[in-house]
Amino acid sequence: MKSVKWLGVVLLAYAAVFPSGYAASDQDNQIATPIASASTAIESDPAENYPATPAASYRLDASRSKFIAHALAGGLLWFKGHDHLVAVREFTGEARLDPDSLSGSSLEIVAKAASMEETSSVFTEPQKQIINKELREIVLKPEQYPDITFRSTGVTGKSTSTNEYHLKIAGNLTLLGVTRPITIPTKVTVVGNELRAQGEFSIDRSDYKVKATSVFHGMVRVRDTVKFEFDIVGLKR
Repeated sequence: MKSVKWLGVVLLAYAAVFPSGYAASDQDNQIATPIASASTAIESDPAENYPATPAASYRLDASRSKFIAHALAGGLLWFKGHDHLVAVREFTGEARLDPDSLSGSSLEIVAKAASMEETSSVFTEPQKQIINKELREIVLKPEQYPDITFRSTGVTGKSTSTNEYHLKIAGNLTLLGVTRPITIPTKVTVVGNELRAQGEFSIDRSDYKVKATSVFHGMVRVRDTVKFEFDIVGLKR
């Protein structure tokens, strides 16, 4: 009987402190509810952990970029049987990347024909001067055609990881006054305020009426394909 009385006293004391028992259960819910909400948010929108790069425009920086034309020996140029590496030293342009709608991305490049020059280490400086002279006077004719331009008409592709994209950039290339469509496969990465575009493409010089030159040495062996490789840096506007 004593134990039953003591139990009754304890229950009365508990009721005095927690009249309805609601406060304790409500406090528990206040702790548990935010945890459940956070879990739900992660499951419903995991992309929040990997935020996409916002759409932005980037000014191309030639001083930090590489744009090289590979002309095979016996093709566009021919001098002592060596291949040629002709660098585009001066160009301007703008790239726009829209990760949410890649079709809204674009690219425009204007290269100065007079800035292209032989860079291969297999040639001496006097030999490079000979090659560059004929490159200007016979091949590129910068006084008549100062600019080589590319303007995109459409972009397709996909994101391969956070801030990295594999794109196909379709557009029109104008060289020596001739405009033809080409498609340029390009890998684009974005880090901070910098965009980097890397890739390569080839053209048939006969499509653009580009003359070959023997550079005073022997017969020209016809090789029409010229391959371009690029590693271009753009700075966010």
